[in-house]
Amino acid sequence: MTILATETSAIDRFTDPLYSLAEASRYLGLSSSTFRSWARGYEMRANGHTVTGRPVITALGAPGRRGASIPFVGLAEGYALTAIRKSGVPLQRIRPALEQLNKEMGIGHALASRRLFTDGAEVLYDYAARVDDDEAAAVRDLVVVRQNQRVFPEVVESYLKRITWGSDGYAIAVPLPGFEQADVVADARRGFGQPTFIHGGARLEDVLALFDAGEPITAVAAEFGLTSIEVEDAIRNRDKKS
Repeated sequence: MTILATETSAIDRFTDPLYSLAEASRYLGLSSSTFRSWARGYEMRANGHTVTGRPVITALGAPGRRGASIPFVGLAEGYALTAIRKSGVPLQRIRPALEQLNKEMGIGHALASRRLFTDGAEVLYDYAARVDDDEAAAVRDLVVVRQNQRVFPEVVESYLKRITWGSDGYAIAVPLPGFEQADVVADARRGFGQPTFIHGGARLEDVLALFDAGEPITAVAAEFGLTSIEVEDAIRNRDKKS
């Protein structure tokens, strides 16, 4: 179900740095090197040639900046890319198309826009019709035809349909992947965009900090209005990313 929300937020989703590269990659279940290449681009040598890739998600400040540099919209863009990655299509093959999305859709931050969900597959398919065969084939691996419509594969749609969209059409709340029992979300309207439990509203970091301080799981759950199963899931999710 697509959810539209009217936002009252203490942060600017586009310009306020909220997350470090390490934090954003951990929240999305990605390696830090993968997320960094999305946010800062890359340059490497291959077969005697220099290969470069431009950033595909929003990051603030200079590439070497320490501390928070990813705004909420950058996390949302990373979430969309995580969905595409789950489809099994290597991002390297479709990176040129993704870099063109803003231009093709006539908007900024297309990966964090509701239009990616409603129109993105059609836009990418049409773009593929104008490029060379190798790139076109890669893009079409990401698009399927269902009931005479061009859409994203089910695994991508299952991610995108869980986003809450703001009244401006951009993501305002993003569910964080990797949890099996707990529902944890980054919501720009509360906690300055830091991950929080939907059930109870506690910040994820506060729950983990109390457990790390030596409190038993049952006491942590009682303190934050969670179930022990939710707390255990949060701990397990954190530890498997460590």
